[in-house]
Amino acid sequence: MFERNASQQAWRERILDFAASHINPLAMEREQTATFDRQLWLACGQLGLTGLSIPPEWGGQGMDAYTTVLALEALGFASEDPGLNFGIAAHLLAVAVPMWKYGTEEQHQRFLPGLCNGQAVGGNAITEETAGSDVFAMQTTATPQGDHYHLNGTKTYCSNGGEADLVLTYALTNPAKGFFGGISAFVLEKDQQHYGWSASREKLGLRTCPLAALLLKDSAVPVANRLGQEGAGGQIFNASMTWERICLGAIHLGAMDRLLKLAAQFANHRFSGGQNLSARQAVTHPLADLKVRLEGARLLTYQAAQQLDAGQRTGLAASMAKLAVSECYKHFCLQLMQLFAGEAYQTPHPVEIQLRAALGATLYSGTSEIHRNLVAREIGFKSALT
Repeated sequence: MFERNASQQAWRERILDFAASHINPLAMEREQTATFDRQLWLACGQLGLTGLSIPPEWGGQGMDAYTTVLALEALGFASEDPGLNFGIAAHLLAVAVPMWKYGTEEQHQRFLPGLCNGQAVGGNAITEETAGSDVFAMQTTATPQGDHYHLNGTKTYCSNGGEADLVLTYALTNPAKGFFGGISAFVLEKDQQHYGWSASREKLGLRTCPLAALLLKDSAVPVANRLGQEGAGGQIFNASMTWERICLGAIHLGAMDRLLKLAAQFANHRFSGGQNLSARQAVTHPLADLKVRLEGARLLTYQAAQQLDAGQRTGLAASMAKLAVSECYKHFCLQLMQLFAGEAYQTPHPVEIQLRAALGATLYSGTSEIHRNLVAREIGFKSALT
């Protein structure tokens, strides 16, 4: 049911080769210096990674959601740079996909080729200081004036912030209508609109993916840069989050596969008290449990992707997949820290790098608490918050 076809397998092998030759040689150095490598991003675009899901007529690879998951899973397995992996996935799923789904023909021509070929970096701006999980508390406004909107406010935690050439930005156009109907989406272009970035924020993990606040002060954005109809921002954001919650976790699935392989190699070659670690059930049984939990998260992700491709309702499936993968990722890395012990406590080490990345996975794309609320509501708990 979930076997790769020849094309999907060829893409996996292509990504594995690319990561070994282009991403991994300097991955540890970039991680330690928190460096975003623009030339490496361009190379990823030339391979096709930044436009996996976009139709070929706009420069993409035309993958469905399931095939996108398989490709990102391969990237997570092969690449030793979780920040780059995350930046590519966020660019694709939270920027390129909604532009494809909701953009006009003219917007497709202007924006999608650059997003797909790596010439442009995409950023997403919705979170605010007082509007994180509670996006209904958004305060950034977009006021129409002639053939422009004037945007005012501050967006925090913008992935690829400071480097983004195109920023998909959400703002209130009619506060009385609330999130659905009162929010619109706009594409801000570097050097075209008057906006600024804060200094890039230092982060615990995902250090090669820049993070900054978007500063908007009477920033004039042409009506032609509004994505979708006025008031459609809530719908656009929800659709992009469905893609992100299903597909972004695939990079974590791949990372866990690689870590499990490293753990087996470590246990097979490490001796303690005259005995190989792989002969101790205290070592092998927890790893077996991790494998079982990983496969459960993978199945939820694959199933959600296929439901998305089939045009079915995927809100619950997306939440369950995101919750399962992110919690598994964090637990996985903590368990492996115990196995590798002092070796993994030193930096840089693959396990500690992934652990620092994993701690953010239960926060972005909706916190674990938010997804538990969504699942609880589906079960039938009427008072479950959303």
